[in-house]
Amino acid sequence: MSQDVPRPFLVARDDTGQFRLTVRDVRYNSQGYPIVTSSLQAESFKTAAAAKNHAREHFNAQAGQYATK
Repeated sequence: MSQDVPRPFLVARDDTGQFRLTVRDVRYNSQGYPIVTSSLQAESFKTAAAAKNHAREHFNAQAGQYATK
């Protein structure tokens, strides 16, 4: 069984140089394996910090819940 559960928020740079926020929802099947559903948010941000602030305001994100890869 995989123990590498992804962090719920992904901040990544797109092709245009803007930062995008992806919100990931993790569920577990009956055998305990994680099932990850990702949704890319429509907004784009000039900095990674701006994307993190948006996640804090709209999704109640906590420190340590962000991934960059």
